[in-house]
Amino acid sequence: MPKAIIVGGSIAGVCCAHSLIHAGWKVTVVEKSPGPPTGSATGAGLGLDPQSRQQNQATDAETKSSWVLARDEEFNFRAAHWTDLHHLLYTALPPEAASFLWGHLFLSFSISQDNSKPSVSVQARTLQTGEIVEITGDLLVAADGCLSAVRRAFLPDLELRYSGYCAWRGVLDFSENEDSDTITGIRRAYPDLGKCLYFDLSTRGTHSVFYELLNKRLNWIWYVHHPQPELKGSSVTMKVSKEMIQDMIQKAEQVWTPELVRVMAETKEPFLNLIYDCEPLEKLFWDNVVLVGDAAHPTTPHCLRSTNMSILDAAVLGKCVEKSGVENLSSGLDEYQQIRLPVISKQVIHSRHVGRIKQRLSVPDWKLFDPKAARSVDCEEIQQKNMPLFSSAPLSLH
Repeated sequence: MPKAIIVGGSIAGVCCAHSLIHAGWKVTVVEKSPGPPTGSATGAGLGLDPQSRQQNQATDAETKSSWVLARDEEFNFRAAHWTDLHHLLYTALPPEAASFLWGHLFLSFSISQDNSKPSVSVQARTLQTGEIVEITGDLLVAADGCLSAVRRAFLPDLELRYSGYCAWRGVLDFSENEDSDTITGIRRAYPDLGKCLYFDLSTRGTHSVFYELLNKRLNWIWYVHHPQPELKGSSVTMKVSKEMIQDMIQKAEQVWTPELVRVMAETKEPFLNLIYDCEPLEKLFWDNVVLVGDAAHPTTPHCLRSTNMSILDAAVLGKCVEKSGVENLSSGLDEYQQIRLPVISKQVIHSRHVGRIKQRLSVPDWKLFDPKAARSVDCEEIQQKNMPLFSSAPLSLH
């Protein structure tokens, strides 16, 4: 039975584990986290429910009044909490075919020169003991995020592009205070919560995203202009202090409705994401090493594609290597690249385009977006359904 090594145990890595196991492979996943996540402040969007809606609206920072810019009554979207989604995927893996090396830091890899049966070896450090372990397989899947160490081995000069803004994010759990003034107020201000994805564009050149998760949680994101921070380590999440959080809330009071500000203020441990993408890659695989997820397509989050793109990467990869077999693996990886590269290239660029419009940054051949003066055609441009290949991304060439 062929064996794959997956670097990265996030949603992209777990989805690849599922698709490769279905294709008849055994998998070993190398993940630096000490164990499966039990709590996370992030929310991931996944399209599931054809009865959901999407609404782009504007908020006047002076009067705090809001109005609808564009609305899609049949937006195929359902929000899932990142930890919930990961837990469902992880616990569904068959233990006899999937081995997880939690608490292992990826160090390096090497590709064998034996052309009769190419293989790849990965070295990782056990964080608890410092022991170096080596794993050998037929395929290396890089699912190690937008700062991918595996990708860097092939593209050492590739630079991420800073968007010009960061995102404050948080999840408010209101399961124990469903009838509080905060929850009553936010449901009045956002009457379709639970069945609508709200995008709110401020007249001050910033925007937010707001929606309800399962199990009585509210997910909010606020994009704020920020000088480019220094990237440290392998994370695009910035540590924040109590003073930074208080400053964020005070600035939110100048922009958003009091109902949304109260949700932000009552959220435990909000955090700050740095928003990056990069120019679309020209390749997704080298020999028997392949990129998936954010390692293959760092993207801005405005069109809710990062998680969806990762899941589709995994599905296509599994189909391609199942069809090619390990004896003709290069053919399978080439087909994966032919299918996914045109899709993700268009989606990365479109997401960047939409983000710059909503954050009122310059866009070639576009005037700066003014919610008060926007024409209907301008408002339609920022609808999610305009994402290229939004509902028709191919899964195979035949």
